[in-house]
Amino acid sequence: MNKNLISVQELALKNPEIKKRFIETKSSKEPLDSFCKLCCELGFPISIGELLADGEEFCSAMLRSVNGGGVETPDDSWQDSYSLFFAAIEM
Repeated sequence: MNKNLISVQELALKNPEIKKRFIETKSSKEPLDSFCKLCCELGFPISIGELLADGEEFCSAMLRSVNGGGVETPDDSWQDSYSLFFAAIEM
């Protein structure tokens, strides 16, 4: 995860009101947009593109690390940074 996402996750874990606000973004009409707007409001600028690219970058690095060797590409069970953020704060 990128530095801003890690920082905002730590903030949500420490502050129950902020955690609640993040969880509420999941039920909005545009959850990713609401999530990113809340991050920006809290001083951690994260765009939807950055959020999605973060997971893509991780996956690409994983595939490059085997130098063409036998690795299976992630399937639907693979989690992105957005999902991992909520998994961490909702535990």
